Amino acid sequence: MSEQALQIKNSLAAVQDHTRTFSDFTFIYPVISRRSRGLSIGINLNPDKVCNFDCIYCCVDRRVPGKVADLDLNQMRDELKAMIHFARDGGLAKEPKFNEVPWLTRDVRDIAFSGDGEPTMIHNFAECVQAVADVKKAEGLDGAKIVLITDAAGLDKTDVKRGLEIMDANNGEVWGKLDAGTEAYFHTINRTNVRFDRILKNLLETARVRPIVIQSMFLKLHGVGISAAELEAYCGRLNDIVRGGGKIKEVHAYTVARPTPEDFVTKLTTAELNALAETIRQKTGLTVYAFD
Repeated sequence: MSEQALQIKNSLAAVQDHTRTFSDFTFIYPVISRRSRGLSIGINLNPDKVCNFDCIYCCVDRRVPGKVADLDLNQMRDELKAMIHFARDGGLAKEPKFNEVPWLTRDVRDIAFSGDGEPTMIHNFAECVQAVADVKKAEGLDGAKIVLITDAAGLDKTDVKRGLEIMDANNGEVWGKLDAGTEAYFHTINRTNVRFDRILKNLLETARVRPIVIQSMFLKLHGVGISAAELEAYCGRLNDIVRGGGKIKEVHAYTVARPTPEDFVTKLTTAELNALAETIRQKTGLTVYAFD
């Protein structure tokens, strides 16, 4: 973990608040992300709040309709350019939410597809990726990543695969969700009709082409954390990916950071999460970072 990342405390307002709306922007929002090690510009491809998962920890309030029904690609592109300039010119540093960490607001660490739903559900994902890649190149952001934060259900779609190829050519990185080791726990946590074996297959096939990051939420249900057997199964799934020829760059183990729709869902303590991350390291040999 970089020294800069260690200085990004989870108590900072800019870290705690990852609201996907900002000023008069519709599709673009800035966040200070510990996992990105600084400023991440988010792109909400799902302003309609449509998702194929209904995770018990998701902070998106789907009882309230989204601002717009569809993504306007040209507007998204213009907003992205404007946000990059706003950050570079120091405007973002003066915003109340960001004035605690002004030194983190000028350097764009990544541009991330992460919105109010699953990004890969959009019909023109590859076109969206190309638009971001074009802006990134035009703005001289060669060092910034293009990140896809995904539940992995759509990684087998032809258009998504095309988008991933564009990402590969433009410093892209896939962050795939894996919250469980067994089918039963998967459906308990993620509440979806998608089959668990499809998620596992998609993660494996994607990781065979390029190194991926596994992002995993660990929490307590009715005051009880993940069982030893479930954690063992989870580690087994990671090992299966590696044995199958997949490349896992690192694992991001994190816990509940913002209000959840279910009051029986609560966060792990820092000590509990760190112990869990150490278990994953020992059982898989992978690089694991914990974010409480």
